[in-house]
Amino acid sequence: MKANSKGWKDPALLLASIGISSIGDFIYLVAINIIVYQITESAAAVAGLWIVGPLTNIVTKFWTGSYIDYRSKRKVMIVTYIIRALFICFIPLAPNMAVIYVILVILSVAKAFFNPSSVTYVAILVSKEKRKKFNSIRSFTSSGAFIIGPAIGGSLILLTSVHTTLWLNALLFLISAVLLSFLPEKEIVDKSKIPMLTFSQIMKDFTVVQKFMSHNKYVSFIYLGFIIVMLFTFAMDAQEVVFTQQVIGLSELEYSLLISITGIGSVIGAMIISVFSNFFSLRYMITIGLVMMTLGYIIYAFSWSFLSIVVGFVILGFFNVFLNAGITTFYQNNVPVEIMGRVTSVYQLIQSVIQVVFLLSIGITADLISLRLTIITLALTMLVVAVVFSFSVMKSDKKYYYLESHDENKLNV
Repeated sequence: MKANSKGWKDPALLLASIGISSIGDFIYLVAINIIVYQITESAAAVAGLWIVGPLTNIVTKFWTGSYIDYRSKRKVMIVTYIIRALFICFIPLAPNMAVIYVILVILSVAKAFFNPSSVTYVAILVSKEKRKKFNSIRSFTSSGAFIIGPAIGGSLILLTSVHTTLWLNALLFLISAVLLSFLPEKEIVDKSKIPMLTFSQIMKDFTVVQKFMSHNKYVSFIYLGFIIVMLFTFAMDAQEVVFTQQVIGLSELEYSLLISITGIGSVIGAMIISVFSNFFSLRYMITIGLVMMTLGYIIYAFSWSFLSIVVGFVILGFFNVFLNAGITTFYQNNVPVEIMGRVTSVYQLIQSVIQVVFLLSIGITADLISLRLTIITLALTMLVVAVVFSFSVMKSDKKYYYLESHDENKLNV
């Protein structure tokens, strides 16, 4: 028992750090939406907040992987936490919206470095046989943050002010950085061998990623398939407020209640998968999670009342955590940590580009035809993609890619 507890000491500390920062992310989201609306009284300015992230990713993901893979992932994470804390403190002092948007871009850049670093550091710190459990618990902390974060943010704003809330929010990122500083440095970085971040070096690193993808077609196919599936969910989520209120006819109170119920469904699903993850194989976590989440979106697309849409949202919220925990573990088990930062950055670059194009296309389509028909088309297309994806995951000759033993991957890089 002691040996088992010792083996989980560092992962638990990492989970605490990521969990606290996740709560900080949601508090920040509530506060920044309010402060931008207070300054501009413009819905368009608030909507612009959702474009900053994908656009920043398109610009930064070309080179973030090249920077991350040659440096300590733990230190990169700590620095990004400190940068986020510092610049969140600057938001209340910003004299106008132009300065706020500059700060938001800097925060997005920091997050663009954090995500590939955290995925890689988990693969470095957490042993292969513990990753599924770790990612399941991480899904639980993320789902919990989805409920707790906005509640804390709203309460702080009511009790204090938006500015004070942002300053307290910055403290959470500093706490996360401090917790990371207690974790071991698992990488030996020879500074003399770190290449200059030049255009030719970036192109060379792109070649490394391209070589990995061509040598590991199945891994690339599965992860890109997952990205495509998530694009459908992102497109439907982007139209969620309009669809639920204008098409279904929900009130703002009913919509708020709907989001809370969805969050509770996610928390329950994450709790179950974190406790019983050892009873589910990776393949079943991915396929069950994907098929049932898609079913939830289909119910949502055909909904006619508050009750029917609640059923759809609870199902998709519950099983979304199964899919995310499974696919994250699959990815960490099959991409070598030496190039994981670069591979992750390229995948996220592809995702961001398609995301922007996809969202614009869906927005235009929804104006040309009915929003109901648009959402139904997206949900049914997602079902077809999900079925093809599930068959690919369940192929008997691909079992090797879903092993959770101590065996090291023998994939060519």
